[in-house]
Parts: sequence; C-alpha cells; structure tokens
Amino acid sequence: MAETVADPKTFMFGGKKRSGSVTDDLGQDDHLAAVTKKKALGVVPFGFHHMDDPAAALANSRHEFGEHGGVNMSIEASATFTVMEPETMRRMFSGELGADRDFFIYSRHFNPTVLNLSRQMAALEGTEAAYCTSSGMSAISSVLMQLCNTGDHVVASRTLYGGTHALLTHFFPRLSNISTTFVDVGDMAMVNDAIQLGKTKVLYLESMSNPTLMVANVPELCRIAHDKGVKVVVDNTFAPMVLSPARLGADVVVHSISKYVSGGADIIAGAVCGPASLVNSMMDLHQGALMLLGPTMNAKVAFELSERIPHLSLRVKEHCNRALVYATRMKNLGLKVIYPGLEEHPQHKLLKSMANKDYGYGGILCLDMETEERANRLMYHLQNYTQFGLMAVSLGYYETLMSCSGSSTSSEMNTEEKELAGISPGLVRMSIGYSGTLEQRWSQFEKALGRMQQDTGLFNKI
Repeated sequence: MAETVADPKTFMFGGKKRSGSVTDDLGQDDHLAAVTKKKALGVVPFGFHHMDDPAAALANSRHEFGEHGGVNMSIEASATFTVMEPETMRRMFSGELGADRDFFIYSRHFNPTVLNLSRQMAALEGTEAAYCTSSGMSAISSVLMQLCNTGDHVVASRTLYGGTHALLTHFFPRLSNISTTFVDVGDMAMVNDAIQLGKTKVLYLESMSNPTLMVANVPELCRIAHDKGVKVVVDNTFAPMVLSPARLGADVVVHSISKYVSGGADIIAGAVCGPASLVNSMMDLHQGALMLLGPTMNAKVAFELSERIPHLSLRVKEHCNRALVYATRMKNLGLKVIYPGLEEHPQHKLLKSMANKDYGYGGILCLDMETEERANRLMYHLQNYTQFGLMAVSLGYYETLMSCSGSSTSSEMNTEEKELAGISPGLVRMSIGYSGTLEQRWSQFEKALGRMQQDTGLFNKI
C-alpha cells in the first residue's frame, strides 16, 4: 500500500487529561493557545529535536509526569477509552479529534504510554515522529508495505539480518509481487544501476550490517536514491547513539528496540522513526499498515522501555569502549577480528566522519574462526569454561552474547548468498557486554583461548 499524506499535527502534541465533553473541546484559537503554553512549559513537538547529540535531544524532549505528580509517567493500560458524549466518538473516527488533543479511541491505534516512548525514539533519532511496535520485524515489514504497492521494486543491501532477507526474498514476492535486487551498498555504481526509474520505491540498508559490520555511506546512498525519487529506509539497530541516519539524510529509521534500547534481553519491541506524514499514514484507519496489521506494543512494555532510554547513552559508551579494547587486543593476539573502530577496517574513516562524537564505534565485533567447528569450540570454552559470555543470539545485553552467524541469525540465506554477503562459516558475532570489570572479562577470554589451543579434544567428546 502506498503512503498516504496525513495531517502532521496528529502526532505532535500530548497533554493532560481532557474534560471529555465535546462542548468543552478546544476551539482553534484555544488549541493554538494551548500549544503555545505547552511550548513554554518545555513541551515540544517531535520535529524540534534536531540536535547533534542524541543524548541532548532526549534530555530536551518532554518529561511525562505521573497522574498524581509522580516523577515517572503513569501507565495507560486501557484497551479502550470512554467519551462523555456520543458526538465525540463520531468526531474521533472521522479524524477530527485525535491524540494531538488527547482524544484516544483504542490502544491498537494510539496509546498515551506508547506515544510517549515514541516521542523519545523520535528525539533519539532526530525525526519528526515515531511510533513503536511489538517487534523489530513488524516495524520493518510495516514500513515496506506502507511505502510499496503490488509489483513495486526494492533495492536492498545484500548483507542484512536473516529475517529481513527472507522477508524480501521469499515473503514479499509471494504475497504481493514486490521484488528486490540485492546489491553491495558500498558500490555506488551498482546501487545506482539497480534502481529502476518509476518502479523502485525503497532503498533498504543497515547502518552497520548484520553480521559483517560493513558501514554504509548513508549520505551518498541517500543522494543517489533521492535523485531518482526513491525513499531510503535504514535499520539502525546496531548503532543507536553512534549513528543518526535521519540526520545523514535517511527518510525512515527502523529499530529492533529489543536490543540496545531495552538492554535487558527481556523485551521484544520495534520502532519506526520518520516524517509525521508517514507515521500518521501508517496509523490511518483505512490504509495504515500499523493500524490494520496490528503489531501493537503493550503499554506496560512501553513504560519499561521509556525508563531505560535515559541511560542508553551511558550503556552504549561502555559497550563501545570495551568492544574497541577487546578488538585491539584480539588483533594483537593474531586473531582475525572485524571491528569498525580498528583503523584497518575498510570503513573506519567513513564511520568516524559520520558518527556522533564520543559514542565510539559500536558494541559488536566479529571473530572469523574460518570454520564452524572452530567457531563452536571457541564459544563453548568462552561460555562453559570461563564464563566470558553466553552462546545466544541478539545483542545489546549487559552480558556478552555470542553466535555463529552463518548457522544462526543468517541461516535464512543460502550458501551463495552468504558468500556474496561475506559471511564466513566460522564468523562469530560478539555483542560485547559491560558486566564485570574489563580486565576480568579479558582474562576470561585469554584463559578460554589457551584452553581451546591445549585441549582441542574436549569439544569433540561432547
């Protein structure tokens, strides 16, 4: 379904409880006066967070207080919302009254608690609006379905999370004849040649590719796409705070906020960040992908996540700091390590030129052990012999998480696709945690590596 233009005001403002009576509803002059008052109180629309530092933008966003003056907001756990007069409901369903004036219909549509988390995500990414979903994949699929019609074309990076790759390779062609050309997004000529004028609607990529950690030249890719009328959608799950794709030119930023934003490996959630017109169209009662497909975030989940975002910057800095230290030391041991913070990484200078200052180069590194057997042996010793980390997928957890990408998070890709994406059979993706001390964890890594070299038979007996 194609994007429909909606009134951007729908999203921008929240407020205290309305009276509920249509006769007490705000007139236009009163509404403008209320907006002015809210601005004076520090309540700003989504689109006023264009600051260089994501943490500063978050701090500048509205702080929602609890119903009884609590420093934390209240949880609006209601599935449905009452009105005082029948006429009010008609006006809500017609779009005349909405969340911008604190009128809510049903929590599959707008929910006040989810709206507050969405406001924080918009501030984090520097976009006009955002809305949060039940998973990262629901955010990705909903955006693409909103921007594309049957028979349209997508150009995408050949190195993507396996679920996204499967969505584009198998599900969309079967469901709606949406086709995808996969390219090396580091090859600008290839990207340019793959775009079909009038048919290609989206250029889709990851700011840092999963799992190979290739860094995309977002400004240049946006220039190429926009010259041909193509929207750019960037998955920034691997690099919140580190990179701000919307500030670099991207039209839409998507997240699995199950990862770094959550930080606890206990929540599944996603987010769509972009123009208010897009986000509102996705919530449209008749044509909205989010509204009609229903990947609704629970208000209690939104509350928990909103309490974790304020310390995201501190967590990201420590993830990134340890990843750089470990990557440097692993390289000095002679291991084949991939990390954008190392000067020999092919996109190190590019990342440095685009990254937000003082947040580092990402909290993920990869070790290429060449074969799956060697990768598995290393991970076994790191988890079960020294407790350096855990064999598990996902990322952004306070413990280090390790997985062999080719047989796990990229298993949806066939052998040829993995080779084109640069995914070695022995590629170990490590999401570096921050629990314990840095030196304690490094000692555990060295001990496991030594054990692996001395006792290779141990793994074979398991």
